[in-house]
Amino acid sequence: MVKNMCTLLQHGGPDDEGIVTFTENNLVLGNRRLALIDLTNNGHQPMHYENRYTITYNGELYNFATLKNELWQLGYHFKTGTDTEIILAAFAQWHTDSFSKLNGMFAFAMWDNKEKKLYLVRDAVGIKPLYFSTHNNGIAFASEVRAFSPIPFLRQKNSSTAIYQLAYGYIPEPLTTLAHVTQLPKGCYITYDTNTQNFSLQSFLYFSFSNQINNYETATQSINKSLSNAVQRQLLADARVGVFLSGGIDSTIIASLAKQQNPNIETISIYFDDENYSEKKYQDIVAKQINSKHEAYLIQETEFQNLFPSFLSALDMPSCDGLNTWFISKYASSLGLKAVLSGIGADEMFGGYPSFKRIDKALTAQKLPKLALQLSDNTALKNYRRASYLKIDGIRGIYLFLRGHFTPNQIAKHIGAYDTEVFKVLEAAPNSPNLLSVTTKNKASWMEFNLYMKDQLLRDADVMSMAHGLEIRVPFLDNEIIDTAFSINDNIKFDNNVPKKILIESFNALLPKKIWDRPKMGFSFPFANWLKNNEMVQSLSFNTNKNVQISYQQFMEGKLHWSRIMSLLILNNKNY
Repeated sequence: MVKNMCTLLQHGGPDDEGIVTFTENNLVLGNRRLALIDLTNNGHQPMHYENRYTITYNGELYNFATLKNELWQLGYHFKTGTDTEIILAAFAQWHTDSFSKLNGMFAFAMWDNKEKKLYLVRDAVGIKPLYFSTHNNGIAFASEVRAFSPIPFLRQKNSSTAIYQLAYGYIPEPLTTLAHVTQLPKGCYITYDTNTQNFSLQSFLYFSFSNQINNYETATQSINKSLSNAVQRQLLADARVGVFLSGGIDSTIIASLAKQQNPNIETISIYFDDENYSEKKYQDIVAKQINSKHEAYLIQETEFQNLFPSFLSALDMPSCDGLNTWFISKYASSLGLKAVLSGIGADEMFGGYPSFKRIDKALTAQKLPKLALQLSDNTALKNYRRASYLKIDGIRGIYLFLRGHFTPNQIAKHIGAYDTEVFKVLEAAPNSPNLLSVTTKNKASWMEFNLYMKDQLLRDADVMSMAHGLEIRVPFLDNEIIDTAFSINDNIKFDNNVPKKILIESFNALLPKKIWDRPKMGFSFPFANWLKNNEMVQSLSFNTNKNVQISYQQFMEGKLHWSRIMSLLILNNKNY
């Protein structure tokens, strides 16, 4: 069964496979390896340590050299150059206290053969996925939901998948498309005792807002230093590492810092014939300024149409986005790169989204009588329909009001249900923390960081890059830069007129004016035009549900965003 699970994950770990069985404990651990540090067989997993500990691990530990030196001074000796061995030694020394010492992106299972306990651990930001199930008095885990399909008693579908997908555009954590499989929360670990078959969930690290940094110059210097350190750490590899260069502020900063650390740094871009979407001129400006080894790939509609089915098959769970990452990852992998740095995280921490301006009004509107909010779902005024989401208390109601796709009434019509059924599902789960003491702008930051970024951007980045055996690293989500950003007083961190102003001014010596003083485009495709010509999309016009037909017609008339039609397409063509 585990062998079959590993086979399903071979795309993300093409370099090696290992399976270890502990017969007396009914335990099997499997691993597919993507080799980036110590490319020899020394990195084979599952890896054993001191005849007691065994690990199967996915990710990168960026401070492993520092931890290795600390452990060496404590008397530890090492047989490999891997970060995997450092995690094992750290656990041997500090047990579960070691988890908070790890700075990186990781998901791993650690087996203690003396205590007969299994630990599942996920990084503090949720960069790497770790899905698990304790159904039927056992525990199963994997880095993608598709890997659970060989387990007969875990195949039951989550009946609410369509509701969540049409509301969010993705399935929010900790939920999945399977009824008995959930996502391990970020910064948490599970202890599973095989003697008692009991498990416990505990947190080991979380980030919180403070106002420790109140001086603007101190803030910009701290941002510059911490991000520079993060890029230096995340370039560490024994395989080729490049940088995704979109031509925007975030990727330009990352690429410029990477060039300072590695004179031979490679930058990778994709562009289009349609200048309304292509950022090639900005990409070329940056590549020329930093003098990187730059590779740019032209994506044309013919290739898009030919490869669209491959993208759909790469989806692990439904998502209305991710195609851009799939294409650039495919290109980076074809160039022989094993890892790339990405700018994910900057918008969420430094105010790059419209939500930072809109959240004030949303919070005010959420205080309106719930009857008035409910009636808004049926209004003819398009901009007011999503106000019904404000009936949902807390930050999720705000999020769905600002970013939700279809309204509850529209969702009900698309799936043949009642509005009350849809609301019942969306109100029930998942829960979010109370943010009453958090300032308004930091509420927006928390929302984007913990919902949109973690649940969609990071999941899409992981699945779509791993589909091509590529690792995406995210320096903006290094522990040090998060601590810095969350410590800055929001009165100086955010500017209502210039998005990410403090980030721009932290790196004004690196950023060409043409890069930061231009409209934000995002990392997008000429999707709408291409999808209108796609046969699978066109088949929605014959759907038996007339509401799907109506949505298709609205899309063709330019009245419905391409991401909405993507959700409908995926739900109608994938067996979730």
